[in-house]
Amino acid sequence: MNHGHPGGHPIAPRRVAFDWDDTPLHWIPDEPTATHVINVLHLLLPAGERWFVKVFKEALPLVRDETLLKDVKGFMGQEATHSVQHAYVLGHLARQGLDTGPYTRHVDFLFDALLGDRPPLGLPVSDLEWLRFRLSLIAAIEQFTAVLGNWVLQAEGLDRADPDPVMLDLLRWHGAEEVEHRSVAFDMYEHCGGAEAGRYARRVLGMAFTAPMLFHLWGWGATYLLRHDPQLAGRLRYSLREHNKAVAKGLLPSWRELGSAVPRYLRRSYHPSQEGSLRRAVEYLATSPAARSAAGAIGRAAIS
Repeated sequence: MNHGHPGGHPIAPRRVAFDWDDTPLHWIPDEPTATHVINVLHLLLPAGERWFVKVFKEALPLVRDETLLKDVKGFMGQEATHSVQHAYVLGHLARQGLDTGPYTRHVDFLFDALLGDRPPLGLPVSDLEWLRFRLSLIAAIEQFTAVLGNWVLQAEGLDRADPDPVMLDLLRWHGAEEVEHRSVAFDMYEHCGGAEAGRYARRVLGMAFTAPMLFHLWGWGATYLLRHDPQLAGRLRYSLREHNKAVAKGLLPSWRELGSAVPRYLRRSYHPSQEGSLRRAVEYLATSPAARSAAGAIGRAAIS
């Protein structure tokens, strides 16, 4: 099996922490649309990444490859940390008068009820097949997170816009770890997915469900944040025109750029190790203020 980590690159969580006291609501100055399109990540990821960990825990007994098992456990640790850190941002938004609860309750329902331990609406699907389908969804979602991670690591437009440095570090730390573990969910699905023909068909089905759902949730989330932003008082709505202005400034990836990840993923020969640059990701993690602080804390604890 190709795990996509040449030289046995280790995947392990970094126990980072961020101080949000000085981060403004519009952390990209004078760019509320770009700010809130990216802020949708904070709405989706706490529940989504908790769900990733839960589904992978269910699937661990199916893993018969020790290298993959080690990667999966590292992936679970990273995703659990991502979930916690993005949840802290939701608290920061609430303290600034932007309540995200009405939106995130829908996200919680999606992952906890519709995609929970049992198929919804009494669908006649075995427990194993339901588990495999959910693994296919995680693999498809991770295709997009790898693309986004690679984008944010090289988004020079964000640097030029003078964003809040703490938020930028959160996004790039997270993006670097997404590139670092870009292959794990795919390898996990392939390992647990059963016979080859059914495995590929389910991979297609997983992406057919994931892509439109993510695009819908993202547009809805950006609309929600802009509409409820207390500093905008309803003066601005999400629109493709405003989105494309931010894309032209290098502040956002284009919808076309994200959409192009789908046909790549659907090639039978595809493997996520082809996405992004592991070298760039590791280089950022070596310089990230939060990651360096976390590494230093571990070193001090070991010495004491």
